[in-house]
Amino acid sequence: MQKKFLTNLALLLFLNLLVKPFWILGIDRSVQNTVGAENYGFYFTILNFSFLFNILLDFGITNFNNRNIAQNNQLLNKHFSSILMVKFLLLGIYLLVTFSVGLIIGYDSAQFQMLAWVTFNQFLLSFILYLRSNVSGLLLFKTDSLLSVLDRLLMILFCSVLLWGNITATPFQIEWFVYSQTVAYGITAIVAFFVVTYKASFKKLVWNRPFILMILKKSLPFALLVLLMTQYNRIDTVFIERLLPERIGAEQTGIYAQGYRLLDAFNNIALLFAVLLLPLFSKMIKLKQSVEDLVRLSFSLLFAVSVIIALVSYFYNLELMSWLYPAHSSESASEYSKRISESANILRLVMFGFVAISSVYVFGTLLTANGNLKVLNIIAASGVLISVLLNSTLVPRMEALGSAYASLSAQFVTSLAQVIAVQMIFKFRLNYKFLASLAIFVIGVFVVGSFSKTLSYDWKINAAIMIAFSVLLSFVLRLLHIKKLLEIIKSESTE
Repeated sequence: MQKKFLTNLALLLFLNLLVKPFWILGIDRSVQNTVGAENYGFYFTILNFSFLFNILLDFGITNFNNRNIAQNNQLLNKHFSSILMVKFLLLGIYLLVTFSVGLIIGYDSAQFQMLAWVTFNQFLLSFILYLRSNVSGLLLFKTDSLLSVLDRLLMILFCSVLLWGNITATPFQIEWFVYSQTVAYGITAIVAFFVVTYKASFKKLVWNRPFILMILKKSLPFALLVLLMTQYNRIDTVFIERLLPERIGAEQTGIYAQGYRLLDAFNNIALLFAVLLLPLFSKMIKLKQSVEDLVRLSFSLLFAVSVIIALVSYFYNLELMSWLYPAHSSESASEYSKRISESANILRLVMFGFVAISSVYVFGTLLTANGNLKVLNIIAASGVLISVLLNSTLVPRMEALGSAYASLSAQFVTSLAQVIAVQMIFKFRLNYKFLASLAIFVIGVFVVGSFSKTLSYDWKINAAIMIAFSVLLSFVLRLLHIKKLLEIIKSESTE
């Protein structure tokens, strides 16, 4: 299973690193710079608001289905038709709840218009993720890898034409960004649907009430988990927009989005680990195979990468924000300096959350595969409580920076709790040498980062030197073990 994990991870990372950096740095950044912080903040708030009720679109079916199909491939044909019926039923519930809450909190017509498109996009994205859960559950990781980048490839094409094709008489509008997502998600959903229907020998929709109720009942713990995790991961901007005066709230949301964007981007890459690990862990647990080596391997990879990224962002936060977000034509020098400084402070904080999130993608995924949903839900509920209390207290005083502290606190508490839960349930051997290596690595990267700041080169060269020496240190401490990785990849056993 380690060989399957590494080889397919390599393909998944290759495709995503080929596509997503250009999406993040070329397209998404250009959209933010073109429409401005306030307009992008308007969209970003609506997007995060739609995420709060996203679980109603899925109800935990995707995670349940991924684990179930990985352990019982033969159930795909039986489950697929009825789950499709459930997905369309959940769409109606999601729309009703989302628009009702929007009405209660006082959204205006412009916000509702944006919300209509964003919620439809959320449905398409949820549908794609469900379809992909069948593909990865069958361990067809190469097909899943291609599907994972198809929507971004299409959006790059559409947005590139709209941004730089000179085909419109008016400047790029944030609405065009949303429309491009709709078309890209729609095409990807159609392609994924045909892949799964071929594997499932799908013929027609079947309304099987007892079976549907059984699926919903089994998915309920997964649904609650996703709901709680979404709340403490996505509620920050809603607090900023609602607790601050209208103009300030929109501006601060845009500033928070700028600082948070890199975390969101790297989070999407780290998520690829969970996509591979959930079916692999599920299969190994069913076969009563030890998961300890795979846990250590995947955690070492993610921990090394996340610490390097977090500390690079810590030392070079202002440079990164200035590079990513140039001044708008309507901004004065002092306004630009203030915006970039605030975004940089948020980046410096929230990127440490990437270390915690990376840990969740290993230990939380293992607990999910093992069926420890009650434990995960208790931990996630604690994260929600921390996030709500800290956001309510800090945002009125510190604006967007308060949300950054709230996010970081919730992430670290929940990740640490999951690590403790895994140790209590699986009783892994305590490897003090490995733990010491992790601590030495963090200290070493910090020292390297401090030294790189004293160099007289351009900041990009200094950051590259910091990254190079940090990666070298990870090999010296055997967090990234070349010999072991090569042995696993060359192994003839496919388990």
